[in-house]
Amino acid sequence: MSESLHTVTTLPTERQTGCPFDPPAELTEARGHGPISRYTHPGGKPGWLITGYDLVRSVLADSRFSSRKELMNVVDFELPPAPPGEFLLMDDPQHSRYRKPLVGKFTARRMRLLTERIEQITAECLDAMEEAGSAADLVTAFAKPIPTIIICELLGVPYEDRDSFQEQIDTFMSGGTSDEELIAAYTATQEYLAQLVAAKRANPTDDVLSELTDSDLTDEELKGISLILLAAGFDTTANMLSLGTFALLQNPAQLAALRAEPALIDQAVEELLRYLSVAKTFHRTALEDVEVGGQTIEAGTTVVLSYNTANRDPERFADPHVLDIHRQDGGHLAFGHGIHLCLGAQLARIEMRVAFSALLGRFPTLRLAVPAEDVALRPETADIYGVKSLPVTWDA
Repeated sequence: MSESLHTVTTLPTERQTGCPFDPPAELTEARGHGPISRYTHPGGKPGWLITGYDLVRSVLADSRFSSRKELMNVVDFELPPAPPGEFLLMDDPQHSRYRKPLVGKFTARRMRLLTERIEQITAECLDAMEEAGSAADLVTAFAKPIPTIIICELLGVPYEDRDSFQEQIDTFMSGGTSDEELIAAYTATQEYLAQLVAAKRANPTDDVLSELTDSDLTDEELKGISLILLAAGFDTTANMLSLGTFALLQNPAQLAALRAEPALIDQAVEELLRYLSVAKTFHRTALEDVEVGGQTIEAGTTVVLSYNTANRDPERFADPHVLDIHRQDGGHLAFGHGIHLCLGAQLARIEMRVAFSALLGRFPTLRLAVPAEDVALRPETADIYGVKSLPVTWDA
């Protein structure tokens, strides 16, 4: 490994042809030079890119690094603070004020109680696929509806609003829309959530949002919290289900092993989370001078944390670029680490376990309906990586 400090001038905008599951080659190359590289943000501001597992994990656990949006030194103008309730871009104590009331609503026990409902929703999606023939776009028929219905039911979004709601969130999370479309979708979602919060205050129902109206949180704060939960609860899992199926279909030995031994599903889910790392990068800003990997990160400097290279770090994982559902070296960072560890991690795990098991059980001859190179991928500009569509077929 080279001892010289590597420099990355821009983050890649696409993946290597024929390698839809691997991190962009430039990031893997950067990790090959060492776990930390110099980096220049798009606005010309100097920063750092951290690609190694141990360093990413240490920064995520270090309170000297901030998640606050207004401190991100990545463009040549000042960013505004995150809106009330949008706690992913906040530090304590504001972060804890919003997260603490939610923790008890997303416990592993409470999420396990949802298993039966997730199984029912999954079965309904698979029934509809089967009835429609022997081909489907797995994204629209399977990957999107399951997490959308679950998170909407948890928050109390009325059934008739789910399709339009999913469409709006998809628009501002996909990375492939114009600024005007993005702003329009975001604004429409905000307006909808404002009405939903008001409705829950007036007539509480049996859902998380109604329970939160019985706290000291304001309507603006509840709107922001709802946006975070809906966007995160829908988009990440939807892309894991579609991209995860794609990865299994492209790794027939692993798929065969999982079919032969369905009890491996928990290990398979963890390995897919590590291998795919659909939430690719996050930012943190140093609140003071901090030494990381032998380099001094100066106060006010923003670092880019590369989750997908951290989860493919050869110093942490044996044969990191191989999908291996028998893998024993766990501890991936797909859900983050530290105080911002993904609140819905247990829900996502259960959704994936149920959905993958049911899909593979229902369609033993499931396969791609197009060549792998023709599967449309989300651009790297999307916050969450995945596929736009996944045409599949099976023997009727």
